[in-house]
Amino acid sequence: MDVTLHLAQDPDADALLGRSPLAALIGMLLDQQIPMEWAFKGPATIARRMGTQDLDAHEIVAFDPETFARLLSDKPAVHRYPGSMAKRIQQLCRYLVEHYDGDPEAIWRDVDSGPELLRRLEDLPGFGKQKAQIFLALLGKQLGVRPEGWREAAGAYGEPDSYRSVADITGPESLARVRAFKQETKAAAKAAKSARSAGRTKSSGRPTS
Repeated sequence: MDVTLHLAQDPDADALLGRSPLAALIGMLLDQQIPMEWAFKGPATIARRMGTQDLDAHEIVAFDPETFARLLSDKPAVHRYPGSMAKRIQQLCRYLVEHYDGDPEAIWRDVDSGPELLRRLEDLPGFGKQKAQIFLALLGKQLGVRPEGWREAAGAYGEPDSYRSVADITGPESLARVRAFKQETKAAAKAAKSARSAGRTKSSGRPTS
């Protein structure tokens, strides 16, 4: 795996993501409750603080949990919740060591179908269905991993030019489009929640103001 990615919008961080499957997986794991660029810059920050140019699952597992948590917590912190994310990263790496001998690329190497790849990604600690589908879409759209049925397995994230997730980010313009989509989705969900809440209040007979 050696491709050009633009997820972190930082040359060094993106270079690591492009050559390291583990970095890409960790970036995807970190991508929640913080800006996308911050999440995908995280693996490079972790590598630098570990004193290495690349990331290795065995090395991360070998870290004392408290020491690894401090490594993520040092300012600037790798995540809004560095302690919990440090634990999740070590859990992910432990799973990779136990099931794939520490080789993340083995998750998709020689996989037969999109649904099977999605199942393997969903089995990863910290990866629910949505995160697994987004990473599957990233693999297919930008990393050349395209087993039969990968688009269908990735759901809406696999659609061409959908600009729904990091899978569609190839530069500043596409980043802005993905961010706009996320903001619109969040606003729509908030409006729907408010409407449901108002409906429940009305049906209960209590005054709405």
